[in-house]
Amino acid sequence: MTGRWRIAWLAVLALVALALAACGRDEEEGSGDPGISDDSIKLGGSYPFSGPASAYRSIAVGARAHFKFVNANGGVDGRKIDFVTLDDAYEPPRAVQNARRLIQQEEVFALFNTLGTPNNMAIWDFVNKQEVPHLFVATGASSWGEDVEGHPWTIGWQPDYVTESQVYADFLEKEKPDAKVAVLYQNDAFGEDLLNGFKDAIEGTDIEIVAEESYEVTDPTVASQMSKLASSDADTFLNITTPKFSAQAIAAAAKLDWKVLHILNNVGASKKLVLEPVGLENAQGIVSTSYFMDPEAAQFADAPAMVEYKDAMERFEPRADEEDPFHVYGWAVASTMVKALEGMEEPTREALMDSVRKLDTEIPILLPGIEVKTDGTEDGYPIEAMQIMRFEKENWELLDEVIQAPH
Repeated sequence: MTGRWRIAWLAVLALVALALAACGRDEEEGSGDPGISDDSIKLGGSYPFSGPASAYRSIAVGARAHFKFVNANGGVDGRKIDFVTLDDAYEPPRAVQNARRLIQQEEVFALFNTLGTPNNMAIWDFVNKQEVPHLFVATGASSWGEDVEGHPWTIGWQPDYVTESQVYADFLEKEKPDAKVAVLYQNDAFGEDLLNGFKDAIEGTDIEIVAEESYEVTDPTVASQMSKLASSDADTFLNITTPKFSAQAIAAAAKLDWKVLHILNNVGASKKLVLEPVGLENAQGIVSTSYFMDPEAAQFADAPAMVEYKDAMERFEPRADEEDPFHVYGWAVASTMVKALEGMEEPTREALMDSVRKLDTEIPILLPGIEVKTDGTEDGYPIEAMQIMRFEKENWELLDEVIQAPH
């Protein structure tokens, strides 16, 4: 063998050795998927830390507290969770920028709990093409469970708006079967999904929608819409709004002395952010839904899950208001994320999605009787139950039993 060929042959052997060494590292450290190693898992989420929906920033804080709690107790199979969050101000273009940054620059293992229907709609095609888990999005749009085969890397978490609307229809059929309903709704996929779900749910009943008014998320006020609705002959008000506009609608109803049965959608039912600012006297008798424990309710004060949550919030997020229900939401959805990570058979994105698609678990801070369950491509809705609640005196009071509303 000549010197030239000997050098070439040694170079080939060196390359083979490097390749084998790399394979060995992959076997030792995992699949080579971005964002996961022997000792860490990087997750990323986009939230409105500013802008008209900034009240939802509490969700990210609650989720971060749970991840810190898990890390302090050893992490997930020894891996500590690194949760990277970016501000999108509830603007879809910024959500797209954030998704690209989180996937391509931060190299997260999965996107977790990005908030808002329009924002997630804006990114889900891109994320699915990248084959990155797009998990437990903070929106109840029915889309996240309808198109499992078309968008296999995306899934919701909370009861979808169709489930919620079915629960309201069920309640009205029992309490006010001939209700005449006026509706205020946000003019986007969120508002339309809940409204259309309600229309489908009351079909064939004597419940009738007699007036509809919409608003844009950039509108300064909904005073004119409320004035029009109050002049209708409705005896029931379905309020499909986000917190800022939920508060405005309650205040307007009080100013107009519009005394009807008021159904307030779940996302606007915060005592701290919505009811207290407009005066609890104006919130009496309002009906809504819930699926997790109220941090202010006396009946849950001594529940182990609530005690654990409040202790952790005080330890890991001491400046946060532990009685903000959005913190509880964040804690609960992060608990589900941890369950999914624990269910991975190997540290890969594909294994994570396999775990997500066969969830069958209880999250202790959810209401008793509410489970988190999926069934492959057959059922992409993790939570499909809610319970009616009514605001009385100073707190929400749960009514009747948990209502299952499967698709």
